[in-house]
Amino acid sequence: MSTQSVAKRRPNLFAEMEARVAEKAASAYGGPKRRFSVISLFSGCGGMDLGFKGGFEFLGQKYSRLPFEIVWANDLNEAACRTYEKNIGEHIVQGDIWKAMETIPQSADVVIGGFPCQDISVNGKGAGVFGKRSGLYRAMVEIVAKTQPKIFVAENVKGLLMRHNAESLKRVLADFRGLGYDVTFALYNTAGFGVPQTRERVIIVGTHPSAAKFNPPTAIRSKEQYVSAREAIDDLAKMPEKPEFNHIWSRANKSAEQGNRKLIANRPGYTIRAECHGNIQFHYDLPRRISMREAARFQSFPDNFLFDSKLRETERQVGNAVAPVFAWHLARAVQRSLQDKS
Repeated sequence: MSTQSVAKRRPNLFAEMEARVAEKAASAYGGPKRRFSVISLFSGCGGMDLGFKGGFEFLGQKYSRLPFEIVWANDLNEAACRTYEKNIGEHIVQGDIWKAMETIPQSADVVIGGFPCQDISVNGKGAGVFGKRSGLYRAMVEIVAKTQPKIFVAENVKGLLMRHNAESLKRVLADFRGLGYDVTFALYNTAGFGVPQTRERVIIVGTHPSAAKFNPPTAIRSKEQYVSAREAIDDLAKMPEKPEFNHIWSRANKSAEQGNRKLIANRPGYTIRAECHGNIQFHYDLPRRISMREAARFQSFPDNFLFDSKLRETERQVGNAVAPVFAWHLARAVQRSLQDKS
């Protein structure tokens, strides 16, 4: 059998495997009867929230509905909130987190959020969590203290683990542990979970004594089994621009800035950045940069997830998001911790 034939069959094989795993898990717990309430912080357009909800399809694979209900969400960006409301729900509160937390529920089973990373990232100013933006993690600490969830999940960039950010990581862990939570962290490459992008992210998880120990999700694909750029977007190559489908692309000329790499067809896409200013990677075959729909594919957003914004804001929303497929696997690990204890 040719390599091409295996590549075409691979998504279905993994879909069948994941369906069996999900079915077995539901059976073991008597089905998803117990619903868990979730508070979502720094929600952006809703990538992590979609993953926790489940019930979507990506590249022919179905990701089952999970027993989580997002009861409150917040983001500062108005355009991101429009997209969130369009695709996830009307429960999102737009505005400054310190003011918005006045309306937060008194309790929740889970708190999730990717606190801002501008001061932590490789391209940041090096201020770490002591900077104005990344220091917003303290709002998450305060909300965890107030609502006492059984589990919280915080997402951030790989840069948090770099040597120059050692004090920042130490501070974040100490602040959460000071609330009485067992706090662990790990670095994940989302390509190992079926996301067609070599995106590495740090996930910090805190478990309350009322929850079982958190067992991190394990990758389901080896490097040889990663979803390639061609598998992810090749069907869009001949499609003309279609704004209502977010299939529009930047005309930015090649520059000295990041983002000018050309995709390699038989490997996953490069990390999608939020602040690329139009300098997003070039298509592997076509003489243009990738479209926003193609970027959304690399982030594992389903095609029925539509961004309520123009090019620049869509770039920011897609790049800032947590990949929904990875978030789904993460959510299932959270579900196991909650259900094992109960």
